[in-house]
Amino acid sequence: MTGSSPQPEGGLTAAELVAIRADFPVLGRRLAGGHRLVYLDTAATAQRPRVVEDAMRDFAENRNAGVHRGAHQLAAEATEAYEDARTKIAAFLGAAPWELVFTSGTTGAINLLVASLTAAAGGRAEGAARRFALLPGDRIVVTQAEHHSNLVPWQRLAAVTGAQLAYLRVDAEGRVRTDDLADAVTPRTRLVAFTHASNVSGAITDVATVVRAAQAVGALTVLDAAQSAPHLPFDFGALGVDFAAVSAHKMLGPNGIGALLGRSELLEVMPPGFTGGSMVEIVTMSEATFQPPPTRFEAGTGPVAQAIGWAAAVGYLAALGMDRIAAHERALTARLLDQLGALAGVRVLGPTAARGRTGAVALDIAGVHPHDAGQFLDDFGLAVRVGHHCAQPIHRAFGVTASTRASLGLYNTAAEIDRFVEVLSQVRGYFGVVR
Repeated sequence: MTGSSPQPEGGLTAAELVAIRADFPVLGRRLAGGHRLVYLDTAATAQRPRVVEDAMRDFAENRNAGVHRGAHQLAAEATEAYEDARTKIAAFLGAAPWELVFTSGTTGAINLLVASLTAAAGGRAEGAARRFALLPGDRIVVTQAEHHSNLVPWQRLAAVTGAQLAYLRVDAEGRVRTDDLADAVTPRTRLVAFTHASNVSGAITDVATVVRAAQAVGALTVLDAAQSAPHLPFDFGALGVDFAAVSAHKMLGPNGIGALLGRSELLEVMPPGFTGGSMVEIVTMSEATFQPPPTRFEAGTGPVAQAIGWAAAVGYLAALGMDRIAAHERALTARLLDQLGALAGVRVLGPTAARGRTGAVALDIAGVHPHDAGQFLDDFGLAVRVGHHCAQPIHRAFGVTASTRASLGLYNTAAEIDRFVEVLSQVRGYFGVVR
C-alpha cells in the first residue's frame, strides 16, 4: 500500500486509498438499481480486509484445536497462535498481554466487569478485593452520552448493591460536561464509567479531567473505547484509566470478540465474575482456586479464530499508522460537516467542526423520519444507520428520539462524501417537506 501521490495533511495518499479499497471486496459491490455501495456505517460495524479473513481461514484449515488444554501438536500450535494474538492486540492498544482479557465485545467486557463487582458485593471479596465491593450509599457516575452498554449494566449494579447512580450531562454539542464533575463525583463515588467518543455526537471526552476527578476520591475509572480505538491512536497505559472496553468488529476485525483492558494490579485482586472451565487452578467438591489474570476472567473455550483475525486487523491498522488514519478521517469529517452546513433543514447532532470529534455524524432532518431518510439513501447505495443507536439519553438531550447517522472509516473517500451530501439534499424535497 504505497504510492507516489502527495500525502494530504498527514493522511493517506490517493494511491494508498485505491490500494486500501481493493483490500475490501465488499466496497466494489453494486446494489439494487446498479448503484455502487457507499458504506457509511463503520461506527456500527467496520468492513474487514482480506487479511483478516485469510488469517482466520488459515487457522481453521491448519491449526484448529482447543487452547490451553491437550498435549498434542495441534493444541500447542493453537495455544501459541492465540497468545501471540493477545500480545499483538495488547501492544496495539498500549497494554501488556496480561492486562487484556478476551470477551465477546465491548458489551461483554463491561458486563464481565459488572459481574466481578457483583461477586465482590456478594460477600466473596476478601482483603484487597474488597475495593471492588460497593455498599449502599456508594456512588457510580456515568454520563448522558453513554451507549446503553455502558449505562444499563451500571443501573443493574446500582440496584443490586444499593449504590446511587449519578451522571454528567452533555452540552449543546453533545460533549460531556466536565464542569459537572465537582457535583457528581463525591467522596462516596466508587466508580466513574464514561465514553471516550460518543457514537452519536462523535464528541471526544476530556479523559484526563475525568480521571483526575475520579482519582481524587479513589474511584475506579472505566472507559468505553469502542468508538475511539478504531479511529484514533490509543494508549491504554497513557490514558490513566483503570479499565477500558473495546470491540474487534469496530476496528476491521471479526464479530464476537472484544476485550476488557485492566491495570494489572487491579486484575490480580479482582474476583472473577464468570466461572467454569479453563480459569481454575484446583477444584474440589467444596471449593475452587483460580488462575492468574487474564485467564482468571476467561471461563470456557476462548474465541481463538476471532482473536487471530483481530490480530491481523490491528496489524493492518498499524501498518498504515493510526496517526495517518485519524488525519484522513478528520479531513473527510471536515469536508462532510462543511457541506452539511449549507443544507437547509439538516441539523448536526454534535460538534460542527472536525476538531475534537470522530467521523460519526448524526443528523436530524426536519420533517423526515430517520427510517424514511435511511431508506431513501439506501435506494442510491448509501448505507447509513438510523434509529437511536443504542443511546436514547443523548438523543433526548438533543430533543429528538432518533437520528440518521453517517459514520466514516479509513476506506471512505472525498467522492463518497460528496455523493452522500448530494443525495441527502434531495431527501426533504422527495418527502414533500417545505424548504
